[in-house]
Amino acid sequence: MSSSEVIKAGQLEIRYLVDGTATGGLGVFELTLPPGANVPPPHSHRDNEEFFYVVEGSVTYSVDAETRELQPGEWMSTPRGSVHGFRNGGSQTARALVVLTPDIGAAYFREVAAVVNVGGPPDRAALVAVMSRYGLTPAAPPQAAAAG
Repeated sequence: MSSSEVIKAGQLEIRYLVDGTATGGLGVFELTLPPGANVPPPHSHRDNEEFFYVVEGSVTYSVDAETRELQPGEWMSTPRGSVHGFRNGGSQTARALVVLTPDIGAAYFREVAAVVNVGGPPDRAALVAVMSRYGLTPAAPPQAAAAG
């Protein structure tokens, strides 16, 4: 069953096509990503695998140590526990289909939207709390090179 609801979290738009939370199955959503939009910090999923397929535009996508510039028709897969992130550094809006199994559901994105849409910088602690409830863990910031 598809939905016409569009969840706006900052500049990102999420439109669920299949919300798998009712069955514990896979979920599918369309992600619209304007150029230079704020995106989630690199993170990992404790319980979910993710598949990211670019429909239009280009998206820089990273999984662990691999980073690629994905064009329409290209994809990357993120195993459970792998650190991943994405951004649109291009000049046109990008759209991607994202598949999660099992799904974290539209409710996760509604909660994230409630934190990031208040205006001003998002409350990082509140955002991390939402992520944690759904089994997502922000990656540790990269370590600075040791001073010699």
